Amino acid sequence: MSTTYTEGIERLLDAVQALSMAPDLTEVQRIVATTARQLVGCDGVSFVLRDGDLCFYADEDAISPLWKGSRFPMSACISGWVMHNRTPAVIPDIYVDDRIPHDAYRPTFVQSLAMLPVRSLDPIAAIGAYWATEHTATPEELNLLQGLANAASIALDKVDVHRQLDQAVELRALADRRSGTDELTGVLNRRGFHDECRASWGAAPHVSASVAFIDLNGLKQVNDFSGHDAGDELIREAALRLVSSVRETDLVARVGGDEFAVFCLGLNPDDLRLRLTAALGTLASVGTAEVAHLDFLPDALLAADARMYLEKKTTAALRSA
Repeated sequence: MSTTYTEGIERLLDAVQALSMAPDLTEVQRIVATTARQLVGCDGVSFVLRDGDLCFYADEDAISPLWKGSRFPMSACISGWVMHNRTPAVIPDIYVDDRIPHDAYRPTFVQSLAMLPVRSLDPIAAIGAYWATEHTATPEELNLLQGLANAASIALDKVDVHRQLDQAVELRALADRRSGTDELTGVLNRRGFHDECRASWGAAPHVSASVAFIDLNGLKQVNDFSGHDAGDELIREAALRLVSSVRETDLVARVGGDEFAVFCLGLNPDDLRLRLTAALGTLASVGTAEVAHLDFLPDALLAADARMYLEKKTTAALRSA
């Protein structure tokens, strides 16, 4: 075994280890392109991904630009031929081979090439090695490139699995968020409110807490005389004012058709009420209460609801007087 081939095997083993730890497609492409040049001493390398019926020249490492970022029909390039036929192509002189689109190669340095599929049974990519002078890839060079292609296939499969897992986690998180979110306003719904209150206070169990119960004024009349679209707009306006009036750590929820709740840590009921009434004005009535313990959150909401109702009743009486 020659010293050059032995060194190539050592570089290939290093590349296999690096590919096994590659976190994403970009890193896989970089490792393949740079390693291929080291393995066979060529003047340029392309890493080509199959994109449906197209060949996408995703990355390259070369003495001058090749086709990085370009897409070509599989039927119009040697990488497509290699993937379609699932076999390597060794071409000592590209200008005497009909499989080569000569016009695409004339602006480049390429005189000879070797192209190998990545995953021979169902190719998903190809590795192209290019020489600026006439060169016939040796069996040893092809073995090294094929070993790199095999390692790249495993790395690409792993990256794809991780991508699918990440997407599944994101979809699950999105579903969880949506299940706890009111579609009309974007604030929490009743379920989300109780879950987030538990999480919020669980992270700071010794901090005092207050809750507010809010009921819109006149929503029924708006729906009756102006339509439900106008009523929905009123609800969204109330949610926007509530969110704008509280702190980022406070929780706002729509817990009924025209009812909202707010949960605050480290703010007493009177201060919370002043903050909310200043933001809402005559749009809604507000009642607040202290929350002694998370288990008593429903009781605190009932107490705040009772105070809100008393305020609404008192205001109505004053107006009719």
